[in-house]
Parts: sequence; structure tokens; C-alpha cells
Amino acid sequence: MHCATCAVTVEEALSNVKNVARAQVNFGTDTAHVEFDPSKVSLVDLEKAVRDAGYEVTNREVVIKVGGMMCATCVQTIEAALRALPGVVAANVNLANEQAYVTYNPSVSAVADMKQAIEDAGYQYLGIAGEISDEAEKAARDADLHDKLMRFSIGFAVSIPLMVLMWVPTGIPMQVLAYGMLVVSTPVFFYVAYPIFKAAWTALKNKTLSMDVMYAMGTGVAYVASVMGTFSIVLTHEFMFYDTAIMLAAFLMLGRYLEARAKGRTSDAIKKLAGLQAKTATVIHDGKETEVAIEDLVVGDIVIAKPGSRIPVDGEVVAGESYVDEAMITGEPVPLLKAKGSRVVGGTISTNGVLSVRATKIGKETVLAQIVKLVEDAQGSKPPVQRIADVAVAYFIPVVLIIAASAFIVWYFLLGATMLFALTALISVLVVACPCALGLATPTAVTVGIGRGAELGILIKDGEALEVAEKVTTVIFDKTGTLTRGKPEVTDIVATGVTEETLLSLAAAVEKNSDHPLARAVVRAAQAKGVAIGDAGKFDTLGGKGVRALVLGEEVLAGNRTLMQENGIAFPEGIDAKIRTFENDGKTVILVATGREPAGIIAIADTLKSTSAEAVRQLRAHGIAVVMVTGDNRRTADAIGRTIGIDRVIAEVLPGEKAAEVKALQERGERVAFVGDGINDAPALAQADVGIAIGSGTDIAIESGEIVLVRDDLLDAVAALELSKKVMGRIRENIFWAFAYNAALIPVGAGILYPFFGFVFRPELAALAMAASSVTVVTLSLLLKGYIPEARKKDHR
Repeated sequence: MHCATCAVTVEEALSNVKNVARAQVNFGTDTAHVEFDPSKVSLVDLEKAVRDAGYEVTNREVVIKVGGMMCATCVQTIEAALRALPGVVAANVNLANEQAYVTYNPSVSAVADMKQAIEDAGYQYLGIAGEISDEAEKAARDADLHDKLMRFSIGFAVSIPLMVLMWVPTGIPMQVLAYGMLVVSTPVFFYVAYPIFKAAWTALKNKTLSMDVMYAMGTGVAYVASVMGTFSIVLTHEFMFYDTAIMLAAFLMLGRYLEARAKGRTSDAIKKLAGLQAKTATVIHDGKETEVAIEDLVVGDIVIAKPGSRIPVDGEVVAGESYVDEAMITGEPVPLLKAKGSRVVGGTISTNGVLSVRATKIGKETVLAQIVKLVEDAQGSKPPVQRIADVAVAYFIPVVLIIAASAFIVWYFLLGATMLFALTALISVLVVACPCALGLATPTAVTVGIGRGAELGILIKDGEALEVAEKVTTVIFDKTGTLTRGKPEVTDIVATGVTEETLLSLAAAVEKNSDHPLARAVVRAAQAKGVAIGDAGKFDTLGGKGVRALVLGEEVLAGNRTLMQENGIAFPEGIDAKIRTFENDGKTVILVATGREPAGIIAIADTLKSTSAEAVRQLRAHGIAVVMVTGDNRRTADAIGRTIGIDRVIAEVLPGEKAAEVKALQERGERVAFVGDGINDAPALAQADVGIAIGSGTDIAIESGEIVLVRDDLLDAVAALELSKKVMGRIRENIFWAFAYNAALIPVGAGILYPFFGFVFRPELAALAMAASSVTVVTLSLLLKGYIPEARKKDHR
């Protein structure tokens, strides 16, 4: 809001929302006070009214560590609890890294409310991510793992002897044996199964059906049937399931132990990145070296990086020379020489020399901090394919309960099987069915895949970008600074009517006011030749055509043919022939005129990056069409296209028209990725299905595209698409196995094989199979940690 009228507009928009009693907007404090019926109006409705009026609502984001999650239904329970808070706009919970990503309005809800909601839902609020030390988080995780392992170990140690007693003749009367088993197994059963029953009770209290409810039913039925058999209440001594009840609970604990261990490894990449940040820095104050905590640094401080130490800040080298290992940030294996004037990134290592660095970015502003934040946010996102699993999980438990009940009814009442057999089928179905694998299929693969991308210097902003990138059919490359090095040099000067020195002097006087790479090339050439560069007045940029200015009282024009034609300036035939020759060689030609008369031409060449041609070849080998778009003239553009193997070249495109070219391809049904430098290509990057912005390691425009390449290497654009295909393939593989496992084993648990093969799926085996399914899915995702895209294999030989 920028005036009182804005406040009135917002107030009216809010007042017009149905069931809003009153709205009052304070322009001075940028706040709106709204009275409404929360049963009929949500915060989302109010935000929509504000946005529809053309304004924005200020929300905050927080990432909360959550403990005690077991399966996909836990995720849904916590998300529902958080979304029920009046100030929460969005809540996404990632089962793989055990974090809740919440967008909320701080004037309505606070983190304390979220803590209460999580705990009321029966889970642990462990704190805000980033505020918990790595040591504290590791200690909590280790304690949880130890608890699960102890419960499994004790359960297994007791259930095995009980099973032996059931199967081996001992001569002990059955009644005495039954009472003995009751006394021994009861405390062990409740110790081992306590977490399951506690979670089940919490779920029921919150009116939700979770897998813990099913597990509690399965193990509970086994134990209660054993007690009833012991005291001959309805059931007989045949129904002695004490060993089964304990073993079921023990195997459930084993599954959760193995799953928790595997899940703990999914976020290794982010931990490695976060661990790169130096904890202290050596600062020069009044000529003395002082060691300070990294949090106490301020922009402008001069810090010292000694051999073997990490550079603590992003900054500029003011003294010293050293080769710096940037592999952990850029993935580039060869250390780079840094000297006075070089830019360095915090977290990289000075290998052999001492550098004095002036801090330009500290704390959350550093490249490393931005990368960590981006990767964390991306790992918490859900690709659209996750909806399949979410929908399946919503229907899963009711369907399984129906199948379990049906199995019991069919076997006992319709087929005349024994109560023992019918109960075994009921328990097996309840225990073998599990949506955990389904719930872990997507988040574990996304978490590991995005983390792996970060290790390779490929930053993927969210899960949706992964899914869309996999389907790309056409890649459009910007030319200057993307396919080429972006630092062109003057190669030829042809004057007409003036000397070469005068031509270069006039052109440089005009071009020194421009930031265009071609303009900088002209100025560098003039400086290198020692030509005087005069002053220019009334400078004007003529978008996509060139520039004009007054030099020594005369108008000087520097630009392309279009600019000259619009001003009625014709060049001699001999000069025209040279222009065509230069353009056929792939050079860009600047035409210069003074006083409405031609003064000459300056040819400039921008060398191709070493990997441009190979990147194009690999994309085409993947069946992806490649297009180049440039503001250069047709001849120059075609020459460069021929050199690197691009057939389709779109030339003479003004900067604002690049997005239109992307849209034109999309309208023909193409899925388009645009690769640009992230500065002047922002509209095209935004228009593309996937924007791939190329960074330079030390200056990453993270907001530019859905995928950001830390290295200035086009092969990484290919690697990004290969990585997306790999991760999405792994997600589909995970979902397939999760579905296939349940589709195959639930009928087996229900006894479908018994009439044909006499096979009964014992509940203990069902519990072990359930554990194996989740561990299998997580392990498949963890295999992505070692994935190397084909395009990057040259770096890992």
C-alpha cells in the first residue's frame, strides 16, 4: 500500500467477503484487522480478497523438525493439524527428512501454536530447523534408534524361547505353560509394543486412522486371543499367540529402526553443505589478527584465509595469491588461482597460500547459505506425482480394514475354516499392509536426488521442476554469455573517410556508456591501442539496434544495419562485402557513422565455450531438439549455429522478444527449457517450462530459474535433465514396488494361496515383509547418492 486510497481499497475488498463482520485497514502500520466467522471464512479466503484487489499479504515461512513420524498417515495427520490453525496458509510435511514446511501469518498464529498442534496430534516438536545444533539433532536421532533397537532385541530374545516352547514337547502341562507364558510375555509385550499402542491411541483421539491403529489391532488381537485361550474364555489353548504377538511388535520395531537409519542418510548432502561453513574467522583489526565467531563478522571486514583453511565469507581478494579448491560449491575438481581482485566464495579452501579477503556477503547472504536454503526448500516440496501416493494413502487403511474383516468372515463363516486360521489371516492382513513404502517413495527420492544435484553443482528449486524437466522436448540456448564466453574481442577495424584510430576513438566514446559485452569489447580495444576516448553527451540506447550520442558536437551512431537504414546511411559496396565476409565467419559487426556519413565498421568475435558443441551433441543424442536465439544478425547467428551443430537459429531477436519465441514453441506443444545467464534473460526463463540459469560459482542468480547451474558449463544443463530423468524414474520405480508389494502380499496374508498350495502366511513373516518394503524403497532412493549423469562422467574418471 502506498497511499490512503490503497487502504480503502483493501478494506472494501475484505468487507465484501461473505461472513466478514468488519474490516479495518491501517495504512500507517500496513495491517488489516478483520472480524469473521472462522467456521465459514478461512485465512486463505481473506488473502485471496487482498490479492484480487492487487495487493499482497506478508507471510512467514518456518521449517520445523518433527519426531515420532512412522508412515504416510503420520504426514497427513500432522499436515491436517497444522492447516487447522487459523494463521497457517500452507503446510507440507516431508517424511524422509522429518520436517514440516509451514507458511503462516504471524499476526494470527505463532510457532508456539504449531508446537502445541504437533504435540496434540501425538508427535514430537523438536524445534526449528537450523536452530537445533547438529550435535543435539544427532543425539536425539541416536537415542531414538537405540530405543527402537532395544525394544526389538528384547522382543526377539523373549519370543524365540516362547516359540520353541510352543513347538517342542516339554512335558509341562499346557495350563501351567499357558500361565507361565502369560507372566513372562505380558511385561515384554507391553514394553515392545508401547510406542505402537500410544501412537494408535493418539490417532483415534484425533479421529484419524493411522497404520499404528492397524498394527495395534493386529498385535492386540494376537495378545488378547492368547489371554482368552489361557483362561479358556471362548477360545482354547490352540490360540496361544504370545510368541507371535511379541515377535510381531519386535519386527515392527526392527522395521522402524532400519527405516529410521536409512531415512537419516537421505539428508546427508544438506548436512555436508551446511558443514562447509567455517565456525570462526581471523579478522584484521588495526593491523592485528583476531579470531571471532562467524556470526560477529560485518560486511567490509578483512579476513585472513591461511593454507588449508576454509574461506569464511563471500568476498574480494585484496592481497595474496592462492589456488582455491571450489569443488564443494561448484563441483569443479581443479583448484583455481585467486589473486588481488578475484572473487571468492565462503566454504571454499585456500590450498597453498594466504589470502586477505574483504567480506562482501556474510551469514544468510552468502552463496553457500543461499544454496543450503534452496536445497532445504526444494527437499520439502512435493512434485505432482506425489498426489498419486497421497490419494492412495487416503483410501488405503479403510480398504485394508475391509479386506481383513472380509478374510476373517469368508474363512470362518463361509468356508468353514477354524477360528485359528481365520484369526491368523486377519492378523496377517493387518500387519502386512502398509502405506509407509508408498509415503516414502517420492520424498526420499526427491530429498536424495536434489541433494545429489547440489553436490554436482546443479541446484533444483523444487520437486515440480524435476518432473517438468524430465519431459523437456526442446532446449533453447541464449547465445551471448551462454553458448559463448560472453567476453567478445575486436578482431577487425575497417575505416572509411576517417583513420582507424579516429573510428575506434569515436566508437569507444559512445560505447563506454553502455554495459553491453560488445560495447565493452570496443572500449577494451581502444584502451589496448592507447587511443584517446573522448566524452559523449545525450547518450541513448536504441533497444536491439545500437546506441547514439554526441561526440565533439556531432551525432555518432554505432549499431547494426537496421539502425543505419532507419537513419538513411548507406555504406560503400566494398564495405558491404567485408561486412558479409565477417558475418559469414561468425563475427558480429558494429557499423559506425558520424554526421550522417559512414565512418567504418568494427568486427567483434565472441569465442564459443569449450563444451558448447558437446552439450548440443548430447542433447540431440537424447532426442531433444536444440534452438539458438540471439539478437545477432542472421549470417553471424547461422555461422555459430553451424559450428556447434544447431540447425534451428532464431536471429535478430530483441531482448523482450525471447519470451515470445519460447511461447511460440510451447503453443506448438513443445515442453521448453530455456538456458540463459539469468540476468537479461529473466522473461524467457520465466516463460519456459523449465528455466535453467547459468551461474559462475561466485555470482549465482538463484532467483532466476527453476534450475540453477553453479558452474559455467553447458554440459551441466544436459546433466540437469539427465538427473531429473533419473530421479523421476526412481520415484516411479518406488511407487511401483510399493503398490506391487501391497497388491501381492495383502491377498497372500488373506490366505489366497492356501487352497492351492496349503501355504499360510504367518503374522511374524508378514511383519518382517512389511519392514522390508519400506527399507527397500528407501534403499532404492539412497542409490541416487552415487549417481553420476552421463554428461558429468568425464569429471569422475
